[in-house]
Amino acid sequence: MKSSERNFARRIDLTSLQLFVAVCELGSIGKAAEREFIAASAVSKRLSDLEATVDTQLLYRHSRGVRLTPAGESLLHHARTVLYGLEKMQGELSEYADGVRGHVRIHANISAIVQFLPEDLGAFTRQHEQIKIDLEEHLSPDVMQAVTEGAADLGICHVRDQAGTGAPLQTLPYREDRLVLVVPQHHPLAQQDSAHFADVLDHDIVGLHANSSISLAMQQAAARAGRALKLRIQVTGLDAMYRMIDNGLGVGVLPDRAFALMQGVGQLQAVALKDEWAHRELRIVARDFQALPMTARLLADHLRASSPPPLPHAAGMAGTALSAEPLPA
Repeated sequence: MKSSERNFARRIDLTSLQLFVAVCELGSIGKAAEREFIAASAVSKRLSDLEATVDTQLLYRHSRGVRLTPAGESLLHHARTVLYGLEKMQGELSEYADGVRGHVRIHANISAIVQFLPEDLGAFTRQHEQIKIDLEEHLSPDVMQAVTEGAADLGICHVRDQAGTGAPLQTLPYREDRLVLVVPQHHPLAQQDSAHFADVLDHDIVGLHANSSISLAMQQAAARAGRALKLRIQVTGLDAMYRMIDNGLGVGVLPDRAFALMQGVGQLQAVALKDEWAHRELRIVARDFQALPMTARLLADHLRASSPPPLPHAAGMAGTALSAEPLPA
């Protein structure tokens, strides 16, 4: 950090930032002073000092209150980010005081969360009761982006390529699954043990979010066949997809284990897909496994150990080209 940047950080007063945000939210120095239990003159003085620190006007003052300048709008965004970060830091540190000895942030796609992570994370927390895990569900590209930007320590997702993530990521094998076609039991395709995805293109399809790994794979398969998907409806969750299919709105593609876990909800049949892309690999993603905090490395090691041996036909499958990085000892 440059000397000028250090000096700026030292001159910024957190109380002034809090008061600035309060004034912006309420649109009035007087109302902010009343809410924060401080004299209006003191608030005004702190705002003037803040403007002197950043060397620019932050607020337009008028008889009915205040209005942000363009510089003020920028500072408000950054001030909220700083204050939110401090609140989060306080919350995490208070957990250490209460006995929590570690904190791991994971972003994972819906396939991993539905099929595998409940059991694997449950087993880990039983072994390490003082490690807290924060888990968020995101699409696979967003999982990779979060790991790249440091918003997550670990990611669990389908990795096709790293274009657009901004930096190369390290990956480790986690689990494998196979996509199946899910149809109502009275559907013509329900009579088949297996089918090519091209056989599905004549039927209405219930799909997931357009940027989900399953949707992208279906779009690419349809493009290779020179056809278009007959998407009748798109949903954001596997359970919603299951119910839509059960009520005759189309057929869908789900991971096999997810279908098995939801059996009994409706009268549906799974048909194996013959296409190579229906076999998929979930991977553990990190910026640098060796640089992870010990708690995150413990979890990565646990997740990797939870992975069964790869299926015999997995070698050389399309879409799993990234090789695993060895997990440091």
